[in-house]
Formats: sequence, structure tokens, C-alpha cells
Amino acid sequence: MLSVEENARLTQVGPGTPMGEVMRRYWQPIAALPELDENPILGVRVLGESLTLFRTEKGALGLVQERCPHRGVALTYGIQQEDGIRCAYHGWYFNTEGQCLAQPYDDAENPENTFKDRIRIKSYPVQAVGGMVWAYLGPSPAPMLPPFEHFVEDRHRSIRKTLLPCNWLQCIENGVDPAHFEWLHANRLNYTAKLKGLDPVMKPGKTMKLAFDVWEFGIYKRRIVEGDPPETSPDWQIGHPILFPHWVAVGPRLQFNVPVDDQHTMHYEYTTKVTTDNEPLKLEYKDEDWQTPEGKFILDTILGTDYMAWVTQGKVAVREEEHLGLVDKGVILFRQLMSENISRVQRGEDVFGTVRDADREPIHIRSEADMGGGWRGFHGGQFGSQEAQAATVAPVA
Repeated sequence: MLSVEENARLTQVGPGTPMGEVMRRYWQPIAALPELDENPILGVRVLGESLTLFRTEKGALGLVQERCPHRGVALTYGIQQEDGIRCAYHGWYFNTEGQCLAQPYDDAENPENTFKDRIRIKSYPVQAVGGMVWAYLGPSPAPMLPPFEHFVEDRHRSIRKTLLPCNWLQCIENGVDPAHFEWLHANRLNYTAKLKGLDPVMKPGKTMKLAFDVWEFGIYKRRIVEGDPPETSPDWQIGHPILFPHWVAVGPRLQFNVPVDDQHTMHYEYTTKVTTDNEPLKLEYKDEDWQTPEGKFILDTILGTDYMAWVTQGKVAVREEEHLGLVDKGVILFRQLMSENISRVQRGEDVFGTVRDADREPIHIRSEADMGGGWRGFHGGQFGSQEAQAATVAPVA
């Protein structure tokens, strides 16, 4: 278990907190590019900060503080301009670096007005990569966004976004816990099917052994499932990668558990598919919910059962009341590594997985899919609605 103080140290992400300072050393995905097609100005919240993301008429991206420094009106409801954004209240004009360019009344009253030159609002570096908008909220110089193949190759991309009412840590701790698949997914999904009068949808495979290896960008979780020979099992020979600080890789799919604040997480399902010759690239986006219109959990999909497990732990899991066992080796290791990340920042060092070589070659994330594997030892067909199936990691024989 963790003490109350240790739990707060790992879960709190606001400015000045130990984990908040760690998170600010990583590029954070804050929006899907298609969202800006619908509206070039968006309010976003990340790492406990409320901000305004915008795209200028020239196509440049900017990320600035939420409120105008004049009278405190939200810039989220501002007006897109050629080189920036105007506050809708009195027209104060800011560029992507947060510099005030114009103050309509003051400029008209005094053609020599220099007041605007002294007004600069908080702004952060932002870039568009792989169909996502990424922000860096940390100190300069900013590192590179690691050039993973998912981002730098020409691929079809599908982005699903879900806002969850819980802390980021309980989401990623689920990712570093491979043993939960047997029960949370296979057995719970079978029970959901039984309640509906349906046949079982998966055959659970008993988890026999777990192992965890630290690598440059995170942790590889490996397991042996009953009846799956270790010498030929992709799930044991390669394993399943977790990437710092809050990513899970599932073959061509990445999952980002982005801390909105201490009590909310934005979960992105980022799925890619390699294109064929002359095939037009597709970039799809959808905003999805974690519950039914009636406010119930969706318990007939893998992601739905994940969401249930994360959200029902509470806004912030009460870790001082938990009792960890042998099955929790990966959770313990992840917490230790994130604590070391805090120490790195406090020593003035780079966090794990920092890339500063702009010429680094595209990075392939090895996974069990490289050996033709997936969720070994769990068998079954499709289940749930068509949309729910699309959000499901399909089991393989």
C-alpha cells in the first residue's frame, strides 16, 4: 500500500506538484486535428491547467492561457484571426506566442500606444503530428516527440476520445497489470453474456507466470498462459509494451491516458493502419462516452470493462487501503519508476524516454504482434454492438 502522502505525490499533476513537473517534461496529446476542423478555437484542460487551443487563418497552431488578461473573459469564445486570436469582449489580439498585437480602443485613442507591447500571456509550444495536436508544458529546451512509427509513417488513423471521471494513475496501472485480462475481460464478459441469455464469448486462459522488463521508453509486461508454450508464445518471448508516462501499445493501436486534472483523465484510442499504394489517407475522429445514456457501465466490451474498473476505484484511488499481492508486481514496478522520474526532475535530469536527437530514425515498438500474437490463451467471437466491437481488442486463437 501507499501512504496518503505517497499517493498524492504520484497522482497530483497540477503546476508545481512532483508528478506535475514530471508530466510537463513529456509532450501531451491534447486534441485530434479534426476537432479544429469543426471549430478552430477549443478549450482544453490538461495537467490541471485550463487553456485555449486555436488555429490561425494561416494554419499555425497556438496554445495560450484560458482567460484574457484585460477583463478575464475566456479566449475559448474568441475570434480566429490571420495570425492569432482576438478576445470577443474588446478585441484584444494575441499571436501564437501570447504577445498582444492590438488593443482596438487604446490604439484608436492613442496611435502611439505601447501598452500592448507590455502584455504577454502564458503560451506553450504545440505541434501537429500523426493526426493529433501535442503540447509541451515544461521548461526549455523542449525534447523531441519520440518518432514512433505510428506517428511518422503514412498511415490511416482513427482517434476515439473519452473523458473519464478518475485519476490518470489508476488507468495506466491497469495497463501494466496483464493478469486482469483473465477475469475483468474474459470472465466478466462471459458473465455479461450469461445475464443476456447468450453463450460465452471468450474462453479464459489461466495466467501462470508474469515478468516485467524495463526498456528505454517504459516497461514490457510478459506472461505465460496455461496451455501456451513459453518458447513459442509471443506474449512471453516479446511481451506487451507500456510507454512512459501513460501510454499502452497494442500492436497498431496506442492508448493515451492524459491527466486532465487530479480527478479526470482523457483516454484516447489511437489506431493506425498501414496504407497501400496510392490509397488516400484517412483520419477519423469520434468523441465517445464511457457509459450508456441511462448512466450505466458498458460491460460487453473490453474497453467498457476497463472503464468500469478504473472509474469505480473513485476519483482518486485510496491506495492506503489496498493490499497488494504477487499479481501486482508490475504495478509496484511502475510506481517505483515514476517515483524515480520525480527524483530525476528534482536532480535536474531528463525523464525516462527523453529524445533530443532530431535525426533519430523512426522507432518501431516491438510487441507480441511482431510474432503474429495478441491476447494469447483467450478465444472467442465478436460481441456487443458494432460500434462497441470497433473499440475492442479482438481476442485471437
